[in-house]
Amino acid sequence: MRLIALFLSFVLGVASAQAETDAAETARAAAEKLEQASLSLQSASTSRNRVKALTQTVQAYEDGLAAMREGLRRAAIREQQLKQHLQSQEEDIARLIGVLQSLGGGSSPTVLLHPDGPEGTARAGMILADVTPALEAEAATLRSNLQEVQILSELQQGAADTLQSGLDGAQAARIALSKAVSERTDLPKRFTEDPVQTALLIASTETLEGFASGLTEMAPEPEGLASLPDISHRKGQLPLPVQSEILRRPGEADAAGLVRPGLVLAARPNALVTSPTAATIRYRGPLLDFGNVIILEPQQDLLFVFAGLATVYGDVGEVVPSGTPVGLMGGNDPEIGAILSQVSEGSGQDRSETLYIEVRQGKTSVNPEDWFQTNKDG
Repeated sequence: MRLIALFLSFVLGVASAQAETDAAETARAAAEKLEQASLSLQSASTSRNRVKALTQTVQAYEDGLAAMREGLRRAAIREQQLKQHLQSQEEDIARLIGVLQSLGGGSSPTVLLHPDGPEGTARAGMILADVTPALEAEAATLRSNLQEVQILSELQQGAADTLQSGLDGAQAARIALSKAVSERTDLPKRFTEDPVQTALLIASTETLEGFASGLTEMAPEPEGLASLPDISHRKGQLPLPVQSEILRRPGEADAAGLVRPGLVLAARPNALVTSPTAATIRYRGPLLDFGNVIILEPQQDLLFVFAGLATVYGDVGEVVPSGTPVGLMGGNDPEIGAILSQVSEGSGQDRSETLYIEVRQGKTSVNPEDWFQTNKDG
């Protein structure tokens, strides 16, 4: 056992760049992304366009944290696969180590003599010469697998600090972004909201469809700005407004059997929601049981409804450029222990918040997948 321990100690200490797996490299690249996001946060405070700079910083943190989770998830799966493989090969590994020890044990020449004399010794030598490359290949594979397990284990052990730093940085960037948005005064306005008219509309409607239809009928007085250009040529090409996965597509029933004409997206807590195109804010605020809602009008008679936000940005009547932050999802960032527990199980499923997207042309609801990139064939 002492010799086996020495052998394992030796192979674990061997440096080999080839043993670093794709999973480890993915996680390390993600750590670099988080470091770059931290530097971006420092420079964003002095940027002339702070909202744009901070928006990019928040998105950089979200990208880095998502990549870190994915890298750790893949690393955990790979480590488990290797451990299971090594455990299933324990007896073979022990025999391999025994053979290697006997070959390299410094035995006296008489030990290597065959009992049948010189001819037997020569024959045994030829057999040994044939077998040795295979033994060396097995040893190399074992060495690589053991080192890979060590790399992956060390990677996961050091991930807690990196994740915590990323979560803290993302939260600081969100706070700075909210402040910058509240202080922004440079957005053009197409009209000024009539709060009484909006309140009456809310009081008289019981459904999102009814509210959106009523909003279409409202014709606010323009303040000199022309209507936004037609974006029909971008149908099917608009990015989703939040990093997310599709939970339900239009027409799919939820757990209660309720069917809606829009998309339901699963997003992470505090995820940033942005406008997919230049648009006029037609409504922002709480509505019915949808939480906070923001309704964007990218062109005349076309409305994008985003429902389920915790925070909404901007004022009604403002024209926001493409990529402008319009709100944040709710929820709380999970504790580091919960994140590591999820990725160690190979899941990493922490998209606990839902954003509902509905698209309306005139008074008719249309399939959001006609406008947004959703890989609906995948």
